[in-house]
Formats: sequence, C-alpha cells, structure tokens
Amino acid sequence: MSDMDMAEAERKDLAALLAGLTPQQWQMPTLCDRWTVKDVVAHMISYDDLGPTGLAMRFVRGRLLWANQAGVDEFASYSPDQLLELLTTHLRPRGLTAGFGGMVGLVDGTIHHQDIRRGLGIPRQIPPQRLHRVLTAVRPNPRLGVPWRIRGLRLEATDLDWSTGKGLLVSGPGEALLMAMTGRRGIIAELTGPGRARLAGRIGD
Repeated sequence: MSDMDMAEAERKDLAALLAGLTPQQWQMPTLCDRWTVKDVVAHMISYDDLGPTGLAMRFVRGRLLWANQAGVDEFASYSPDQLLELLTTHLRPRGLTAGFGGMVGLVDGTIHHQDIRRGLGIPRQIPPQRLHRVLTAVRPNPRLGVPWRIRGLRLEATDLDWSTGKGLLVSGPGEALLMAMTGRRGIIAELTGPGRARLAGRIGD
C-alpha cells in the first residue's frame, strides 16, 4: 500500500471508532494536552481544505506557534456528528495532510488515533505495515522533537522488525515506542531497558 492508501485506511479505522462513541466520550481528554476527543478530530481535518492563502491566514491567526489551536477553534461550534461527517468525506487526505504523498496524513492520523484511543482506554493493534512505516517516518522528524528525544538511545520493537539508533537500549511494543518518541506521557511503564530512564526524563514522565 502507498502512504496515501495507508493514510486513508487509518482515517477509516478512526471513523469506525468515532461512530460508536457516546457524547460523553467525545468530551473526554486525550493524550494531547488540553484537547478532548472532539478537539483532536477537529485538528485532524482542519488543514484538509486550506489552500496556500488559507494556510497563511491560519498561521497568522495562530501566531505561528498556535496554528493548530487556531484550527481547532474554527471548528468549535461543530457537533460530534458534524465532525464525523466531515471526517468521512475527507477519508483520503488532501491539502496539507496530503503532503509527501500522504505521509503527513498517515503520521498525523496514526498518532492522533492512538491519542484518542489511549485517552478512552480502548486499545487496538495497528496493522504492522502501517506501524512500521510511521515509526520510520517519525524517526528524523524535528517538528515532533523526535531526534532530540531519542538521541543516544537504541529503540527496538518487540512485536515487529523495527529498530533505530545507537546507545542505551529501550525496547517495547512498536506502538508504545511511537507514542513515547513523539513525547506522549504515561507510556514509559510499557517500555524496558537501560535507556528507559533517560527517555522518561526527556518526556517529563
């Protein structure tokens, strides 16, 4: 599957989850600081229909660093049903999320899907091919802070053939490594190895 195909499949999986949530679950917190399930869904689709001008205006309104929150705020009046309808009509990423052949949408969609599921206590097994691709894609991503966070560490997945880096070993399920690499708290207990404490310190966990 291409990155775009996997990004679309990830959004389909998320839409299936969201369709079964209660109104109360839509208001539950996620692993994204200060964002509810509703906020995360709004964020995920907030860039799809922006052209260059709209994107520039978004960054102006958000004063660059808060552009993501500006996008969430634009959808604040939408109900969960309306957001779900928008997601189902945007299953194939477009605009900014279609960047790099769909990789932006794949990475963003997979991580935020897990932000939601972990916040709700609803685990899942990410398809191995999809998880391997996202782990590889986030490894060099400075925007997510990954290179700094895992510097001097070797990460090894215990449930698929993936590893990266040199140094003190940190091992565990690929999904847990992904979430820790991207700075999510509450994951460290699922990992093992002599490098775990160093990674925990960089996450603030």
